[in-house]
Amino acid sequence: MVDLELDQGLAVITIDRPHARNAIAPATMELLDDALDRAAGAAALVIRGAGDRAFVSGGDLKELAALRTEDEAAAMAWRMRRICDRLAGFPGPVIAALNGHALGGGAEVAVAADIRIAADDIRIGFTQAKLAIMPAWGGAERLAALVGRGRALLLAGTGTVLGAAEAERAGLVDRVLPREAFEEGWRSIARSLATRPAREIKRVMADGVSADEAVTAFARLWVADEHWAAADRQLNKAANHAG
Repeated sequence: MVDLELDQGLAVITIDRPHARNAIAPATMELLDDALDRAAGAAALVIRGAGDRAFVSGGDLKELAALRTEDEAAAMAWRMRRICDRLAGFPGPVIAALNGHALGGGAEVAVAADIRIAADDIRIGFTQAKLAIMPAWGGAERLAALVGRGRALLLAGTGTVLGAAEAERAGLVDRVLPREAFEEGWRSIARSLATRPAREIKRVMADGVSADEAVTAFARLWVADEHWAAADRQLNKAANHAG
């Protein structure tokens, strides 16, 4: 099951397969595509797993074991890679809320997001090498962009699993929160990103965006009613403190 929650510009996709620790099966891919279709237009997107044991534990080996030819394996890889590309290309900020372990393909889903927020007791690792395979969903390339080519090759090539604090130090995780504050914490951050101009900021961070486009985006926000209302609140607050 894949659930979609829409709340005032924030879309939250939850992979809910407790019997398989939220592993990705072919049917899950179809449901993820559908959830992304329905999330279109949201200002920010969160992807998470249900429960507190697993974010995504990888591909569902029981179901994917039926793939026995190169063509079948390639078709599956392309299908999930396109879903991860959709996550990465979502116009607004994408947050992976790592409620539990993110292993193998789960780590690939996590690095497709712009931001990774983790509970302090989770573990994350590109463990495909332990199955004598490699990341297939774009995770190797995205990992290299995050932590550097050498460190990425070391992590993915050995299948090393990192704790949350170590992953944060490596640049693989952006924020670590105590387990007891995790749910409230990631929701607060996600709502803030959904209600502020993070979508425009993400757009101008993309490769190939010119300085002219960035300045035009700023000017458009400057003349908007939301800017003047926020500026008035700041000026009134300053005046009250001065008085």
